[in-house]
Amino acid sequence: MKIGIDARFFGIRQKGLGRYTQKLVENLEKIDQTNEYLIFLQKENFEEYQPKNPNFKKVLADYRWYTFREQLFFPLMVRRYKIDLMHFPHFNVPLLYSKRFIVTIHDLTLVHFPTVKNSTLHPVFYWVKFFAYLIVIRSAITRAESIIAISQFTKDDVVKKYGPAVGEKITVTYEACEDFCMFSRRNGQEILQKYGIMKPYLVYVGNAYPHKNLDRLVLAFVRAFGEKKDFQLVLVGKDDYFYGQLRKSVQKQRTEDIVFLSDVSDYELDVLFHRSVANVFPSLYEGFGLPPLEAMSKGVPVISSDHPCMREVLGESAYFFDGKDVGAMAEAMKKIVSDAGLRDELIRRGYNQTKKYSWKKMAEETLAIYSNKD
Repeated sequence: MKIGIDARFFGIRQKGLGRYTQKLVENLEKIDQTNEYLIFLQKENFEEYQPKNPNFKKVLADYRWYTFREQLFFPLMVRRYKIDLMHFPHFNVPLLYSKRFIVTIHDLTLVHFPTVKNSTLHPVFYWVKFFAYLIVIRSAITRAESIIAISQFTKDDVVKKYGPAVGEKITVTYEACEDFCMFSRRNGQEILQKYGIMKPYLVYVGNAYPHKNLDRLVLAFVRAFGEKKDFQLVLVGKDDYFYGQLRKSVQKQRTEDIVFLSDVSDYELDVLFHRSVANVFPSLYEGFGLPPLEAMSKGVPVISSDHPCMREVLGESAYFFDGKDVGAMAEAMKKIVSDAGLRDELIRRGYNQTKKYSWKKMAEETLAIYSNKD
């Protein structure tokens, strides 16, 4: 069978979606010696992927996602390769693609948070683009032969939104985290000094989209440690519009113990995790929530919002709080800082929890879905 994978999001630069796509392709290479694969990539990540299995070939498909060119020309290109089954690892399935395909739905964040605040576009253009997204998502879900959801929460969310009939073709395949650490050659303390981290600190890793709830995180941190000024909060993410807005808000509050970091290497990130007191994850909505799981794999205790998805993925290995309650979040911060026994217990549980997830297992379950469509 000739299988196509839309890997235009391939690579860690594209965050969770890019990591998922990369790990899917890399692990399918290891386990499938039978099927033929065509991996469609953009120019910017074309050299990042180098096939190691002779059955895997890469194809340049330089169509930017969420564009008219993607909708119009990408399906024409795919058809030329006579693909038996196409896998779109994201909801952006071209409306004009009429052949057999499966789609991975990571979450319905866009559906649940349709606010202009989530975009840098003019409101008119935002709403036009938003309704176009809704059309594409519904089309992908209703037309797909099979749907992969990355958590039971996401599956239930899709069924609730699009009807019980959709649930019959959804399979849950969990993501995973790396099970190794990349230590920097540089001294850990040297890296902390480089970034101005001079006190014990809590660390958040991820983007600053509104549903990530960082505004409340900042307020909770100030409430917990603002008077004593004996702790820092380190926010690691991409220096984009949303982090810029948050930084401006923090500057107005004259909160000097909040550190914003971007363009941090994997080696430095490991140091930032290891040297932290705990990882805090206040998100109000997730399809899986990879950062806290990665923190656990590196021996870091986690405090997290009690969103259903986070309870599903993290189990009993995190200390949970109400993400909408600033006071509760502040108390959770103080609890994790003051209770060494709790930290040790969460570290132990966290290691055990991460063992439940495997990228290889995810690829095997995905291959089984492909095979059922043969």
